[in-house]
Amino acid sequence: MHGIPVARGGLEGTALFPHERTPMSLFAPTTVGEIGVRNRVSLAPMTRLRAGADGVPGPIVAKYYAQRAGIGLLVTEGVFPSDESRAYPGQPGIVTDAQAAGWAKVADAVHAEGGTVFMQLMNGGRVTHPEITGTDRIVAPSAIAIEGDTRLADGTKVAYAVPHALETAELATVRDEFVAAARKAVDAGFDGVELHGANGYLLHEFLSPASNQRTDEYGGSPAARARFVIEVAQAVVAEVGATRVGIRISPAHNIQDVWETDDAETRATYEALVSGLAPLGLAYLSVLHADPAGDLIQDLRRTFGGTFIINSGFSSVTTRDEAVSVVEKDLADLVAVGRPAIANPDLVTRWEKGADENEVDQASVYGGDEHGYTDYPFLQA
Repeated sequence: MHGIPVARGGLEGTALFPHERTPMSLFAPTTVGEIGVRNRVSLAPMTRLRAGADGVPGPIVAKYYAQRAGIGLLVTEGVFPSDESRAYPGQPGIVTDAQAAGWAKVADAVHAEGGTVFMQLMNGGRVTHPEITGTDRIVAPSAIAIEGDTRLADGTKVAYAVPHALETAELATVRDEFVAAARKAVDAGFDGVELHGANGYLLHEFLSPASNQRTDEYGGSPAARARFVIEVAQAVVAEVGATRVGIRISPAHNIQDVWETDDAETRATYEALVSGLAPLGLAYLSVLHADPAGDLIQDLRRTFGGTFIINSGFSSVTTRDEAVSVVEKDLADLVAVGRPAIANPDLVTRWEKGADENEVDQASVYGGDEHGYTDYPFLQA
């Protein structure tokens, strides 16, 4: 496996006396699964939409991730594992041989720079439209459409479609699409995969009673709503190994009509989920939440018991001081960073030096060419 050698279970973070603890450093190496990574910063998976209509990631995608290889753990934008799971025009896939070949070049480029990269696997669920997927249907736990519009490749806005409610027997097919995609990603040279269970996409849709109103064994209670996500994780682990599999969740993150409040029902759902994931020995659990120090998040961390990544910057930008503090206070093992890593390919170097940062050009975040993607300047030597 790629990455730098880091001893597991060493003396890092321990002290001569039991009541003392040496604070962790954001810039110290650690392990993710069985891979040594050079620091505790992670590139948050962010939609960038630079693939063509064929879903093939091209040379600029390889360049983009290779530029950011100084970040300890890179996680790609969401990659669709089946045609009907494609959420957006310009989103890359891992279905065809051509797509897999494109991703192999991305992995090679990152590894040539000494980096570590996981591919995020994302079934968009109902967050799409048949005119985007090119399929007869889109799918979800229940036949409940998102209110509002989505945008087609030509810029036209259309109302979200009512999704097909997956029948119980169909869930195995969706699960196996994740498995096949994980195998393709690892065979293409990726160090691992991340299951996207956040931000209102299919796996998150199963977790929320707002989008999951099923009456079979996959809905109706916290444990039942968590069941499909756990089964997907189990199947992917069986295919590529637990140390190559992470998962991202976003408890109480109300987005794309997946409504959850920080209440007993949400807590019970995510406790059931993480309790089911913990025995698998996953590479990591990544959580998007505004309050990393809160009881819900820290309780989930204790339940999981493994490498824990926090991303608190969805609605606000994660700053250097916040990232340093999160690790020093032992609120997480790594910090996932979004917009600052878009604008600063050498973000870790800038943070280590206390240097100024480039500002992100929000207008060029989604889609387009190299502008706002690979043309941000590096810090001069």
